[in-house]
Amino acid sequence: MEVKRVKLIYFSPTKTTQKVLESIAKGIGAQDVEHFDLTLPEGAGQTITPFSEGDLVILGAPVYGGRLPVVAIERFERIKAAGTLAVPVVLYGNREFEDALLELKNLALELGFQPVAGGAFVGEHSFETEDSPIAHGRPDGQDAQKAVDFGAKIKDKVAALASPQALGELEIPGRFPYEGGAMAMSISPVSLEEACTLCGTCATVCPTAAITVEDSVVTEVELCIRCSACIKNCPTGARVWEDARVLKMIDWLHDNCGARKEPRVFGVG
Repeated sequence: MEVKRVKLIYFSPTKTTQKVLESIAKGIGAQDVEHFDLTLPEGAGQTITPFSEGDLVILGAPVYGGRLPVVAIERFERIKAAGTLAVPVVLYGNREFEDALLELKNLALELGFQPVAGGAFVGEHSFETEDSPIAHGRPDGQDAQKAVDFGAKIKDKVAALASPQALGELEIPGRFPYEGGAMAMSISPVSLEEACTLCGTCATVCPTAAITVEDSVVTEVELCIRCSACIKNCPTGARVWEDARVLKMIDWLHDNCGARKEPRVFGVG
């Protein structure tokens, strides 16, 4: 079989998952690469072109508390396939990916895809701060090269296939029923009035439209998924975490998850 087109379908609030998927696609080397960014509400309803022979889909999402974000699952569930080859990829913040990759593989099967390989890559943790770096700057050059190498191996595996039906089951570590998940807390970042210019950047990058900016910045905390896209994109550093529970978690992650972890890939040699 030949990979003629690669379709990247992803939920990536801080763009780290997107970067990894782009590197994998580079390694596959297909001339035709399409992006379907389901991160923002306006992108969630976009039409995903029908899959055809020669397509390979890379599904990507971050890991929150060892699981997939619920909003990412909801957006992926609009996709329908019929045996199209797929590569589930998750990106975690150097703690653990736990059940998230297994969850994405199983979701891919439910959507009608045939998983050919899978990967768990590391990216800068969404909670990291200047004072408490957690996988700072990742995915870095080493990660990008490993993603490119992974893509090349995927290409070789597909080339050796007579048909999608020739694939065996993709073995992915994890537990089922799944465990973990992001803690249920009605909290969100806040805007420091003295630093905020009311530019509205935070509202434009929020995956759940939880933020409105008029005379002040208002956040619907029940909609916040704690992705920190608003913090990482604020041009003046006005968006911050102040909740004591999150600050305690940041300290714990910084103290306990500093040792570099490397990407793990499955289904390829």
